[in-house]
Amino acid sequence: MRRVTRLRVPAALAMAVLLAVAGCSDDEGFPGEGPPSGTGAPAPGSGSPSAPASAAPAKGSVKVVRTLTTKLVSPWGVAPLPDGDLLVGSRDTGKIIRVSAKDGAQSEVGTVPGVAAGGEGGLLGLAVSPAFRTDHLVYAYFTTDDDNRVARFRYDEGKPAGRRIGAPDSVFRGIPKGAVHNGGRIAFGPDGMLYAGTGESGERGLAQDAESLGGKILRMTPDGRPAPRNPGTDSVIYSWGHRNVQGLAWDADKRLWATEFGQNTYDELNLIEPGGNYGWPTVEGKGGKAGYKDPVEQWRTADASPSGLAFAKGSLWMAGLRGERLWRIPLRGATPVAAPQPFLSGAYGRLRTVVATGDGGLWVTTSNTDGRGKPGADDDRVLRLEVS
Repeated sequence: MRRVTRLRVPAALAMAVLLAVAGCSDDEGFPGEGPPSGTGAPAPGSGSPSAPASAAPAKGSVKVVRTLTTKLVSPWGVAPLPDGDLLVGSRDTGKIIRVSAKDGAQSEVGTVPGVAAGGEGGLLGLAVSPAFRTDHLVYAYFTTDDDNRVARFRYDEGKPAGRRIGAPDSVFRGIPKGAVHNGGRIAFGPDGMLYAGTGESGERGLAQDAESLGGKILRMTPDGRPAPRNPGTDSVIYSWGHRNVQGLAWDADKRLWATEFGQNTYDELNLIEPGGNYGWPTVEGKGGKAGYKDPVEQWRTADASPSGLAFAKGSLWMAGLRGERLWRIPLRGATPVAAPQPFLSGAYGRLRTVVATGDGGLWVTTSNTDGRGKPGADDDRVLRLEVS
């Protein structure tokens, strides 16, 4: 287990950041994932304010093929197993449920020890090792009494239900925790390295603090060590200046994209570059300021509050919590080729996680039992989508 954060910061930029942070007063309450659904959201289908007026409507369709399973409790992380079944983590209970991709049957895998659920913290992201068929390892990002951390454990299908995960081995710890902005998404990249999106835990200045793990995207080896060719010397920090990252996805050309919650104005979709500073709290949305990376797309916070992100059929697909819709961002290379297009607007409530299937479709989870939604009798659900 490692916790190393050293990152080189140009002196002039560091001084500018400190002055900017000192001049900011934090808003009371720190808006997080949006208020309960149905409170002041605009009409479904409102588009991205960053899209050019001449942008053509995105051509595509989404069809909900079936509801795979229902009555999940605060689902957050979703990790497909090699056979297609899904591991689904419950933020508030710390339990991991295996869901059959064939018939939606649920079986309890086990409870991750040490999870301290509260606010936006708890059992968050899940990821299956790229070598799962041989090492049988599952990774989890979760909140404890002291921090947010990444741990791994062996999964043994041969053991009785509820006892199929072994003792957790913490590979990385010390990520700041808070009532809000815990980040939490983890994913293995095409390079075999483990990436983690963190939040600034409600303390804005941490996003620009080179010694803090808050408000960053981290890149590490499967053992939790700084990955080769990271920007900083002996550091896991891959990019910084983030408010709260909950979506990570790679496109067909292996470029990393991330979703980020805004404060009061703009949510963001960012193309991540090693060592890039994405501006928070100095910049929210497209600011055009030297030294900071602007988002590729932005949305009003009521239209998105983005969590999960996936790539399928030439587009990025972004789940909206407060926005209660699934956004499609069609790409040509690293450039959106049309205005973002909303689907499922208000039909299933808050949407949390999007995962690409092996055949070009999507798994999407709802998030109506997380304390900010209005759960129906079947919530929460996993939906199977066909997209084009």
